[in-house]
Amino acid sequence: MSAVPVDGPREGTIVPGSFESFRLTDRVALVTGGSRGLGREMVLAFAAAGADVVIASRNGDQCAKLAAEVEETTGRSALPYACHVGRWGELDGLVDAAYERFGKVDVLVNNAGMSPRYDRVEDVSEELYDKVFAVNLKGAFRLTALVGSRMVASGNGGSIINVSSGAATQSRPHIIPYAAAKAGLNSMTVGFARTFGPTVRVNCIMPGPFLTDISKAWDMDAFQERARRTFVLQRGGQPHEIVGAALYFASDASSFTTGAVLAVDGGLP
Repeated sequence: MSAVPVDGPREGTIVPGSFESFRLTDRVALVTGGSRGLGREMVLAFAAAGADVVIASRNGDQCAKLAAEVEETTGRSALPYACHVGRWGELDGLVDAAYERFGKVDVLVNNAGMSPRYDRVEDVSEELYDKVFAVNLKGAFRLTALVGSRMVASGNGGSIINVSSGAATQSRPHIIPYAAAKAGLNSMTVGFARTFGPTVRVNCIMPGPFLTDISKAWDMDAFQERARRTFVLQRGGQPHEIVGAALYFASDASSFTTGAVLAVDGGLP
């Protein structure tokens, strides 16, 4: 990804706002939590837009299966990598593997997350609390520090996308640690945008309720009734509906956007 001059695009560069500015031709995107749900949709969209991809999650078999699908359907290269993003010591290996295979990372998506629920706040153990913060916040911090620093050093810039949650601004009793971690991710987005600017952009997608495999555990009748009563669009999101925001932030289309938190939530109240 070429860095945009501080005084704006020069003659001969892709003009932000054109359809071509959404292309990711010959770029490399690393997506955590990339083997399923919203991460999977982003991996497929980035590859379709011309990027090679690094697919990271705890499930190595799922990563490998998706990597094979990417290569078969798009012709782009895909590197599956099994790791636990909540474990600080495993992240250097992920970054090194990406750079050894492709020589660069142009787009980093911190998508991995977990949101365990509980009946009573006094039942939240220290182990559970620490695990939620490790996966949702600590791992994103470490990966952003590692990859963002390399992006700056390369002189070619890049784009970092954090995936937060509507819970960050609308916490509820059964998800307080998760909501607090995602609120921290929103804040971290702004801090890193200021740290790595002007060549590296750091932005955040803040999704509302999406009907991914996680939603299979929901009481769907209750959810649909709540959606009809309170969401502007009166429904949950389909996984592919995250793609527009992801491509915007990953590509040159967002060349003048950094430190932004974009709600993609169907109009939560």
